[in-house]
Amino acid sequence: MSSLGSSHAACVKALSLLLNKLFGGVLLVSTQDPIRLDDFSELQPDLALLRWRDDFYRHAHSSPADVLLVIEVADTTVDSDRRIRIPLNAKAGIKETWLVNLPGER
Repeated sequence: MSSLGSSHAACVKALSLLLNKLFGGVLLVSTQDPIRLDDFSELQPDLALLRWRDDFYRHAHSSPADVLLVIEVADTTVDSDRRIRIPLNAKAGIKETWLVNLPGER
């Protein structure tokens, strides 16, 4: 995985701040943390809204059943996110995925 650009990182931080203001204390905002799809696959989306758990998923990564929303921030990955990541999320049972295309990008 290549390193994130500053625009990408800034967008993730801004979205994380907004989601925490809107849902903090009710839902968990997960930033670039794994979601376990099955015994062989994990996603690591930019952001995810997760069902609240008091242990903060300490003993196991979240699963698609825990995920209310996945957000992918795209700078150079718009095409592959549309073709690969979003369908993979849907196939795993994640009902809502947003793709944020950074200004000035494809």
